[in-house]
Amino acid sequence: MMEGDLRTSKYVSNVHETFSDRVISAGNVVRGDLVEELILADADIVKVCIDPDSVCTTRVKTVVSYPQLSAIIECADMAHGLSGQIIGDGGCSYAGDVAKSFGSSADLVMLGGMLEDHEESSGELVEKDSKTFMKFYGISSESTMEKHSDGITKYRAAEGKTVLLQFRISVHNTMSGILGGVHSTYTYVGAAKLKELIKRTTFIRVQEHNV
Repeated sequence: MMEGDLRTSKYVSNVHETFSDRVISAGNVVRGDLVEELILADADIVKVCIDPDSVCTTRVKTVVSYPQLSAIIECADMAHGLSGQIIGDGGCSYAGDVAKSFGSSADLVMLGGMLEDHEESSGELVEKDSKTFMKFYGISSESTMEKHSDGITKYRAAEGKTVLLQFRISVHNTMSGILGGVHSTYTYVGAAKLKELIKRTTFIRVQEHNV
């Protein structure tokens, strides 16, 4: 059993002893000290993200945001030291983004925009210009508030937008592409398993130049 598997085994055991079959997920945060507070308050998994999601407008509405890769690295380090886990919540548009999330120590990765436009998501379909689209909107968007509550309250603003994604029938091909990309990452960095990806990954800051 690998070290990561042992940690997960202990974590599952502790959850069953304390909460029976319940697992507590809390968030969203982007700093290690806040991860510490949540785990010490009995959270088992912490969601990490503020703004990088494709339909999130938190940064332009509140000027509060944090680079997702940096947030995952910092928060995962704190969570794993306390036998907790983290979810990389957002910021993935390609298979390589998923590999980066796992390589930076995320235990789980959420893929909203990458999977929403498939029939398995049961989203709302819209016909436009003889094409079929599916509505996709952020959790703090006006669409969400109107659908699941009484609309936007007086003391807050919507922090998400609603977009139309080209409808794709089955998620099978998309998932195969994501898995294939992550598996290729293994090959390039010399990792045999997902947990080894963390040990084999080195991030280098680069400055892009227009050629």
